[in-house]
Amino acid sequence: MNRSCALACRVLEHTIRRYQDRAIEAAQVIEELIALARDMREANARGELLGLTEEGLAFYDALETNDSAVKVLGDETLRTIARELVTAVCNYVTIDWTLRENVRAQLRVLVKRILRKYGYPPDKQEKATQTVLEQAAAACPRHGRPDETGGQ
Repeated sequence: MNRSCALACRVLEHTIRRYQDRAIEAAQVIEELIALARDMREANARGELLGLTEEGLAFYDALETNDSAVKVLGDETLRTIARELVTAVCNYVTIDWTLRENVRAQLRVLVKRILRKYGYPPDKQEKATQTVLEQAAAACPRHGRPDETGGQ
């Protein structure tokens, strides 16, 4: 689940809570749902434009938060890193990977190795690794594997 999907879930929960508390009317709920659907379509279109799957876009967004990485590496390299992360991380996870510290530690090493391989700024690697693992918990919670290339 990428940031835009996580944000959409929070917005939806907040809207429902406000409706249940009778703070807004049904018409306002409908307006917010329409806006939410538009935002989700835009996020999906962004992923298609970048040539990334939902999982790839989640990792790309995690890496893109570092402005210096974007400037140093460029957009294409970040997309390449995101695709490689999808393949490596989602192929590595097991059913209970989020509960096993040894697996999480091995994944941290794997992510750091990929970031170093492409010259991701060393001072930002720890934060990027943590963000990628958070995205992985949402994007690859299952044992199943997404598209091997990270693209569509």
